[in-house]
Amino acid sequence: MIDLFLMGGPLFMGLLTIVLVSAVVVAVLNLKNIGNSQDVARTKNRIGYVKSLGLLAVVIGFLGQLIGLYSAFQHIEGGAEISSAMLAGGLKISSISSIYGLIIFVICYLIWFFLDSKVNSSVGQ
Repeated sequence: MIDLFLMGGPLFMGLLTIVLVSAVVVAVLNLKNIGNSQDVARTKNRIGYVKSLGLLAVVIGFLGQLIGLYSAFQHIEGGAEISSAMLAGGLKISSISSIYGLIIFVICYLIWFFLDSKVNSSVGQ
């Protein structure tokens, strides 16, 4: 797992991990306040941050992939002798940050769905 993290590039993988940790912190803080909150609209707005952080993870992941591909294409354009296996390996490595960003998005969306259902069930009581 750590090998994938390092292959994906410490900059973008680190940013994605910060986004994941931030989303979990926001979710935990809002989970404590769901039963106590009198203002449902404000609580729903705050849990919407979790979904927004997930979307940010997707954008950062794809940005990391595009920057990696741009760098690879620069080397190919420079006249470097590239085999098809080396090109396939580079494409595989460049997609690691995108996959990680999508996984974080799914996690954030599931957390948001759980929190939203808790808010809706607390409103009905």
